[in-house]
Amino acid sequence: MADAIVRLVPGVLGCGESLDIDSHADGLLSAPQYTRPEEWRGLNVPAVLLGGNHVEIARWKRRESLRLTRSQRPDLFAKARLSEADLRLLD
Repeated sequence: MADAIVRLVPGVLGCGESLDIDSHADGLLSAPQYTRPEEWRGLNVPAVLLGGNHVEIARWKRRESLRLTRSQRPDLFAKARLSEADLRLLD
């Protein structure tokens, strides 16, 4: 609980934008997170995350966030404010 509260104090986070991308900050679940190795037990990190194209990575993260919220938390998804771009990502 302390961590959740302290994160709201200005200057505590190295990058203030971090709050904007926290899980539930926008009412949606976060996209999956990956680390090394790139392949583990037959599971691979999605190629888009390895490509270095930050626009494509952001698009992938948003799409996954929307997809996961829709499938795992339909109650949150029903309340989400979706843009036209979000709706296109879901198609």
